[in-house]
Amino acid sequence: MEKEYNPGSFEQKWRKKWEDEGIFKTPQYSEKEKFYNLIMFPYPSGTLHVGHVKNYVIGDVIARYKRMKGFNVLHPFGYDSFGLPAENAAIKNGNIHPETWTYKNIDIIRNQIKNLGISYDWDREIMTCSEDYYKWTQWLFVKFYEKGLAYKKKAAVNWCPSCNTVLANEQVVSGKCERCGTEVEMKQLEQWYFKITDYAEKLLQGIEKLDGWPENVKTMQKNWIGKSYGAEVEFKIENSNETFKVFTTRPDTLFGVTFMALAPESPLVETLTTKEQKEEVKNFMNRLSQQDKFKRIAEGAKKDGVFTGSYAINPVNGEKIPIYVANYILFEYGTGAIMAVPAHDQRDFEFAKEFDLPIRVVILPEGKDLNAKEMTEAHVAEGIMLNSGKFNGMKNKEALKEIAKWLEEEKIGKMTTQYKLRDWLISRQRYWGAPIPIVYCEKCGAVPVPEKDLPVKLPKNVEFDETGKSPLVGNKEFVETTCPVCGGKAKREVDTMDTFVDSSWYYLRYINPKMTDKIFDKKDVNNWLPVDQYIGGVEHAILHLLYSRFITKVLNDMELIDFDEPFTKLFTQGMIYKDGAKMSKSKGNVVSPEDIIKKYGTDALRTYILFIGPPEKDAEWNDSGIDGIYRFLNRVWNNYVKFIEKIRDIELNTVEVKTKEEKNLRRKLHQMIEKITRDIEGSFQFNTAISGMMEITNELSHYLKNVKEESWNLKLLKEVGRDFAIMISPIAPHLSEELWSLMGNNETILKAEWPKVDKKALEVDELKIIVQVNGKVRNTIMISPDEKEDKVKEIALNDERVKKFIEGKNIVKVIYVPKKLVSIVIKGDK
Repeated sequence: MEKEYNPGSFEQKWRKKWEDEGIFKTPQYSEKEKFYNLIMFPYPSGTLHVGHVKNYVIGDVIARYKRMKGFNVLHPFGYDSFGLPAENAAIKNGNIHPETWTYKNIDIIRNQIKNLGISYDWDREIMTCSEDYYKWTQWLFVKFYEKGLAYKKKAAVNWCPSCNTVLANEQVVSGKCERCGTEVEMKQLEQWYFKITDYAEKLLQGIEKLDGWPENVKTMQKNWIGKSYGAEVEFKIENSNETFKVFTTRPDTLFGVTFMALAPESPLVETLTTKEQKEEVKNFMNRLSQQDKFKRIAEGAKKDGVFTGSYAINPVNGEKIPIYVANYILFEYGTGAIMAVPAHDQRDFEFAKEFDLPIRVVILPEGKDLNAKEMTEAHVAEGIMLNSGKFNGMKNKEALKEIAKWLEEEKIGKMTTQYKLRDWLISRQRYWGAPIPIVYCEKCGAVPVPEKDLPVKLPKNVEFDETGKSPLVGNKEFVETTCPVCGGKAKREVDTMDTFVDSSWYYLRYINPKMTDKIFDKKDVNNWLPVDQYIGGVEHAILHLLYSRFITKVLNDMELIDFDEPFTKLFTQGMIYKDGAKMSKSKGNVVSPEDIIKKYGTDALRTYILFIGPPEKDAEWNDSGIDGIYRFLNRVWNNYVKFIEKIRDIELNTVEVKTKEEKNLRRKLHQMIEKITRDIEGSFQFNTAISGMMEITNELSHYLKNVKEESWNLKLLKEVGRDFAIMISPIAPHLSEELWSLMGNNETILKAEWPKVDKKALEVDELKIIVQVNGKVRNTIMISPDEKEDKVKEIALNDERVKKFIEGKNIVKVIYVPKKLVSIVIKGDK
């Protein structure tokens, strides 16, 4: 054994051995209990930095720990490898193809991950851009289409003229494309959607079963689905047979409506805008496209809008009311149109003031009067109905049921449930994605591509230009085809699918990654799923998780799988910052794993990432911090150097301890087994688990220093050396393997059993008890663990040092907190 800790001398050796011997390959079935451990797969945009590495290391600790606990662990890896950045890189770099760019980056990331010693089963590696993967993404689309869950409609979308594609709301930041910074426009386009709204209630109800998810994530999902109860009321358009519906949670305010407001994205804007107002509405829409959608609806944001030129008729009183387009209305909620009641809604009040619109009070606070002209804010509290026909004088909360009943009797409305959730827009006008498997035939219309003809392959010989226009559009070889129904001429759909579709089912493909005749084997998938532990960033808490849950529920309804939730437990890790900011090349604050590994070794990097703070919290990278971790691993190595040769041939059955030093060392070992097991298994508190390892290292160092070598208890040292190596193995796997081998073990440490706590070792011969007087610590006393309360109090009161503080004083009371402290209260204590 080398005298100095030199990770470079053995880390690469162990990684090669793991790979050569297929240590991490997972059998499909085993007598052991299964544990599916999954980390959100990355987009292969280039080199990883230490901020990216955090969740892979967290996941690896869990995988290695569970193997030692006797589980058959599935720990796979892959790449979310379709997407716009690859295509933008192709345009920026001239001749490079998105496929070339993507696979080059995959090779880089794979090597980085392997150098971290992550225990993935590489036989199950997947890439969503490979034909054998996206064939089944297309197959899912066809199944959804057949089930009526995939459809095409015209709708307003966020359009980036530079990237030439639709953007999701989350990809628009301050009115600009998050990728290229171009100002986003609103555009009406024919787009493909998945009908996730059909599953709104199931998705909402399913959240209640997710006991292993963080509460904040469950709340975000609930809010995104946004269930609310209210009335759907039908408004007629003046001088027209047309009507439109409005959803309101406050039918008690119907008599106070003084204007209508449409979301800018609503198709009604185009329908209801008169010729006279077209130019003004167009100017407003252009102005609005510069605003961030979510900032414009934030509390206190300036209200803006434009009159459409049309009027609606209030069905409850026949009044003619103007219809506006307003910036504070979201199309994603209700019907995308609201009945505005400025006297009783603050946002409506602000809009009415801005555009000098009428304000009518219909709910009066009890015992008070309200003058609409003098109001400075909306009255949103409960009260008595006013200006509301036959409902006058009723309490508004009591009137709700009566009004709802009346609306249904008059056939002008009905009580209903609404969801904020909107259908999932999956169309993207770019090349590097899974082609939507639809052909358009003049005779047969839209026809799905039959399964036997899948995948619809992306043509390789394409050219990109600076306009960003998809090269599929003008590619005759791709576009021109025949109808699978009638055999006539047809054209392919040139849109590709949102990459969220690829990532919403990848956890299923890991089970049978090489299967060619079907998407997966039902028996195999039911054996492994749902995922036992899912790990990833909280930034995916809404869409990715919601879409994955949706896909799973649909497959369950199709009887393709027997479970309806994909992830049993979810852990969301925090980010690593440098110089107070998120790591990025543009900020120049990236820390390279390669640089750290070269200087300190892989295990030091892994250990520091886990020690830097609670894993669910953001943390600041500190260069001096990893120096400290390296010194700790060096101390571990130095301790083993002193005794490892002596214990190699020691048989370990029972360990007897006699001296105080032996008892203290064994007690500390088993205290730490209990603590470290709890920290890893129960709470993911790897930082405190490492602190526990530091404690036992210090106790061992103390023993080796203060007990003469010829008096060492070698069986005890064998137990400490064995159990410590196992416990540090998930965190510093290379070091543990090297120590394990040097201790004379021929098999990998991964086949070792996680140590168990010996409760007898935790017992103590005496306890240290704090003694305080009037809340201030005055001394400590040593007692037997079995000492009775009265005796403990007597010992405390007779302690020579304590007596100096209580002598001659009036003792009010003496309190004993078992095994912790004696509190003496003397007269005058407040």
